[in-house]
Amino acid sequence: MKKFTASLLVLILSALLVMPAVMGASPAPAPVVGEIQSSVSFRSAPSTSSTVYKYLKAGDNVVILEQTNASWYKVQDVLGTIAYVSSSDKYIEIIYNASIVSSVSFRKSASTDGTRLRYLSKGESVLVTGQPNSAWFAVTDSKGVKGYVSTSEQYISLGASFSLPSGTKPGSGTGGGDTTPSAPQLIENTIAAGMKYWGTPYEFGSDRDTTTTFDCSDFVRTAFREGAKLTLPADSRKQGDYVKAKGATKSDWRSLKRGDLMFFMEYKGSKASNYAGINKATETITHVGIYLGNGQILHTYSTESGGVRTNDISGGQWENRFLFGGSVL
Repeated sequence: MKKFTASLLVLILSALLVMPAVMGASPAPAPVVGEIQSSVSFRSAPSTSSTVYKYLKAGDNVVILEQTNASWYKVQDVLGTIAYVSSSDKYIEIIYNASIVSSVSFRKSASTDGTRLRYLSKGESVLVTGQPNSAWFAVTDSKGVKGYVSTSEQYISLGASFSLPSGTKPGSGTGGGDTTPSAPQLIENTIAAGMKYWGTPYEFGSDRDTTTTFDCSDFVRTAFREGAKLTLPADSRKQGDYVKAKGATKSDWRSLKRGDLMFFMEYKGSKASNYAGINKATETITHVGIYLGNGQILHTYSTESGGVRTNDISGGQWENRFLFGGSVL
């Protein structure tokens, strides 16, 4: 965790000036601060074809104002310039996403009986890394010390939700309450989790305990584990069985919803005629991907294709090989 420096303080204070405040409303969200990990373009728009204002260097800090889409953050630098950078963790890491509203106990465990490490002071910035229950946040302070604080808004103000782990939200600090995101939000979290691995190399039979390479089912499993906190079976056939057990599978891919899984048979050729007469109800699943909507699939299937990527479904092998699809939620 980066130390809280004077330049970082200036950055946070300047960001507060662009955050709206409403009289009588809850406190404004805490600034979300990111640290640049390696040199990255600071652009005029969320596109690689937009103008490059400059290059941010490793160690620079920015305030993240919003996540424009799965690939881009809108940020503000120390000079107050607002522009866009890649959201890939290769280039930027969130180091603070909450601030302390009033002095609060920083404890070793998620309990009022837990050893008090110290008191966090009003105005301190911290990184919320999880929420073990409705009453406690897991946080890391500016010196890298890990502990727990109350979720009560009396004590802590969270930054924008894109910076927080799935299911993390402020609570009363007294227990109770539902912290589970809606199904649509879980799907968006899952797709965002998958998109951050764009270009990760393909490897058949990839190690399920790492994210350096993926095969198709490992990629899908990782996206849902990170985005929806759901651990799917480790291979595509068992994932297919999982979806069937949920019911309401679709044999027409155009009937699928964003975030549904798509299952495919083995490749027999690029033409529709190569699949004529095949009883797809008896075919074995050999591939799986995530339907994005608008005729697109997010998946990985070969070294030559460049690893994790998207493809059009209509009129090609993916339409011809499609067996069925459905939701895991």
